[in-house]
Amino acid sequence: MSNAETPRTSLKRDAFGVPSILFFVLSAQAPLTSIVGAACLAIAMGDGAGAPGAYLVVGLVVILFSVGFTTITRHLDTRGGFFAVIRAGLGLRTGAGGSLLALLSYNAVQFAMYGLFGASLAGLLARDAGFGSPWWTWSLAAIALVWFLGSRKVELGARVLAVLVAFELLLLIAFAIGVLATRGLGSLDVASSFGPKAVLAGAPGVAIMFAIASMFGFESTAIYSGEAKDPKRTVPRATYIAVTLIAVFLAFVTWTLVGYYGAAHVQDQAAQALGTDPALFALTPLQNVLGGWASTAADILLCTSLFAGVLAFHNMITRYFHAMAGSRLFPAVLERTNRHQAPANASAAQSFAAAAAIAPFAILGLDPVAKLFSWFSGLAVATLIVLYALTSVAVVVYFRRERVETNPWTTRIAPGLSTLLMAGILVLVLNNFGVLTGGDPLTVVLLLASVPVSFAFGWARVRTKSAVPVPAEIA
Repeated sequence: MSNAETPRTSLKRDAFGVPSILFFVLSAQAPLTSIVGAACLAIAMGDGAGAPGAYLVVGLVVILFSVGFTTITRHLDTRGGFFAVIRAGLGLRTGAGGSLLALLSYNAVQFAMYGLFGASLAGLLARDAGFGSPWWTWSLAAIALVWFLGSRKVELGARVLAVLVAFELLLLIAFAIGVLATRGLGSLDVASSFGPKAVLAGAPGVAIMFAIASMFGFESTAIYSGEAKDPKRTVPRATYIAVTLIAVFLAFVTWTLVGYYGAAHVQDQAAQALGTDPALFALTPLQNVLGGWASTAADILLCTSLFAGVLAFHNMITRYFHAMAGSRLFPAVLERTNRHQAPANASAAQSFAAAAAIAPFAILGLDPVAKLFSWFSGLAVATLIVLYALTSVAVVVYFRRERVETNPWTTRIAPGLSTLLMAGILVLVLNNFGVLTGGDPLTVVLLLASVPVSFAFGWARVRTKSAVPVPAEIA
């Protein structure tokens, strides 16, 4: 992103194509974590059997957002992700504010996943090996390993993620097939899960929040444009495939969970699990359908799923650091790359930030799931929706000014509708934020206040004389 990119600041070119980018995105979305960790909450506190429909609704909204987002990626250097798009449409100051929101969102969700990873691995070792250990030791170990992988060739990280994601996808597919084989197609009630009345039943806003959280990170396809093969084709393809795949996959697997319990009873069963261990809502059917090995495998794969997620978000965050340092909004040292052409300094800085964020929870003995995971994941979702709305506005403004595209659907209508829908979803999130985070009123206020504070900090970072101009269009 800098004006004079050098071997010391350049990322590796043509490092990967659509499949590798897809694994980065799917890792950030952590499919197994979404099913084992979020399905029970979405069904119990949301719209019950209509939760699978919520995934499809959110998928359609996100695809609508992607129309404008992928169109603008064909004309800009989008290595800065949201930063690049918002800057191009609304100016450097707003772009800098948006970039701080992106960093707040991505760091928050990564910190949350570190907490859940540490708790999950410590619990697994205690149950299966009788080895007691504090959760934070495993979180710190994961931070160290993520730093190591983030400082090496980007293909190495892609290969690790590909293996981890493939195993969790295969387990969930095997479960869905097993439900169909044992319960039959008659167990899948279309109207009870995808009909308008079903989707709007109960508290649909809560289900939509969890669906948004489950699709977190699909927009990272643009962040890897500087390292992708033929980014003008790769980025749009990877974006649409990622959104469609994860929305359909999560809707289908959740639907089979509903079929396993029965549409009329699934919400009651989820509520019961919520009072004991929400993970059992998915782990018990896995064990009953596939055998005892599946529950153990899911326990292990939940940990690897979370590790894949923190690694994927680490890669995304370090590339934000790299792009913003190239635009002189962050210290230039964060733009430097090592002999692997990886953003090593940015990787070290992000790893240090993760350790610093986890430390207070470890020192004060706060629950890594009820506090660290819930608080930061809720903050991440709220911040991300603000970013989606801001980005959609930037797309409309950019194409009204530049006139490089003539299709009104991709340049005005789709991003305009996306802005309105994201604003509506934001209202739902704010109204249910206490439910999502489980925090007291003061905690809710402090978490939400960090959003405008972060934007204002990014805005204030820009000095007119030192500002880098809006990037030129891609030839």
